[in-house]
Amino acid sequence: MTDAVATTPALASCPANARRVLVLQGGGALGSYQAGAFEALYQHQFDPVWVAGISIGAINAAIIAGNPREKRVERLKEFWELVSSPVLWRPLGKGDHSRFAFNEASAAWVATFGVPGFFQPRVPPAPFWPRGAPQAISYYDTAPLRDTLLRLVDFDLINAKQVRLSVGAVNVKTGNFAYFDNTKQPIGPEHIMASGALPPGFPPVEIDGEHYWDGGLVSNTPLDYVLEQEKQDDLLIFQVDLFSARGALPDTVLEAAEREKDIRYSSRTRQITDANKRLHTARKALRELIARLPPDLKNDPLVATLSEAAKENTVTVVHLIYKSKNFESSSKDYDFSRVGMVEHWKSGMQDVQITMQHPECFTNPQLGETMVTYDLTGDGRNQRLEQTPTGASNG
Repeated sequence: MTDAVATTPALASCPANARRVLVLQGGGALGSYQAGAFEALYQHQFDPVWVAGISIGAINAAIIAGNPREKRVERLKEFWELVSSPVLWRPLGKGDHSRFAFNEASAAWVATFGVPGFFQPRVPPAPFWPRGAPQAISYYDTAPLRDTLLRLVDFDLINAKQVRLSVGAVNVKTGNFAYFDNTKQPIGPEHIMASGALPPGFPPVEIDGEHYWDGGLVSNTPLDYVLEQEKQDDLLIFQVDLFSARGALPDTVLEAAEREKDIRYSSRTRQITDANKRLHTARKALRELIARLPPDLKNDPLVATLSEAAKENTVTVVHLIYKSKNFESSSKDYDFSRVGMVEHWKSGMQDVQITMQHPECFTNPQLGETMVTYDLTGDGRNQRLEQTPTGASNG
């Protein structure tokens, strides 16, 4: 584990009263990118007071919130080294074609034999179980994940609420989205497992008589939940995504499958920030209208209610998005090879280091704006950051 370094000039420019939030998207094996990003954030003294996640993001979030600061990176490394242990061999040759073949072979191995500490194939397979049996509705058993979470995560610490933890899941019967939040209920391993129970691979998880699937079925980012829940305190949010909404027109059916998955699971940051802009415009107009009222109306109880509704905080979102490599395909989220894990981890660290070279990202929104989004652009070599005031990011 790398020792922490002194506070960087970038974070030093952050408003002292802004709450630091980490938002983690779902994305299976790509989640080691988030772990690498967190290690770099840890080095730069970014200590989140709130971590929200979906699917693999929920697992990373639980490890972060469920460990003291000095053990978080160590525990993340332990988890990712465990789940990448089945595929320790390396590509036989160089170039994209060799690497593509290696990735597909790694993903096929995982699909056949499962991932230690995470999931294992059912024996006999699901189609051979009687209709209605719990084993009949998923190809894998995720019981190993429960043991891993109990070993790597201190749920007593999570429920002590030193760090807020929120994870999203979907009610199987109603189709409604639900968040499990340690400020509202005790959190156990089943809540984390529910957030990552992607069908038909993984079984639903029962909580209080209801069954839940992966939150990514409805929304693969917790950003909207964070913005909805906190409207008073200023926020500095690092949003770490694993699928990019932008991409090239595919040339093959395999590229089409990957592009479809990217679009399906990419964050709805544009929709969320545009909605926030509309709210900001309405609240600003309401504040200006109230200011123009005659004194006798300003004391009206209805005006007091409207004044309260017109209050708003400022939000800065620093958006990090994993950029797919040319040799990756739609299997990238279940290629748990050690080679891929290390590459993704390093990419996450590098993107944070690049971002930290831009202290302008961490100041309060300017020119009357209440929300700005900074998005790392290009393919990882382009170090320019794009500011999008109350508008869309590249995700």
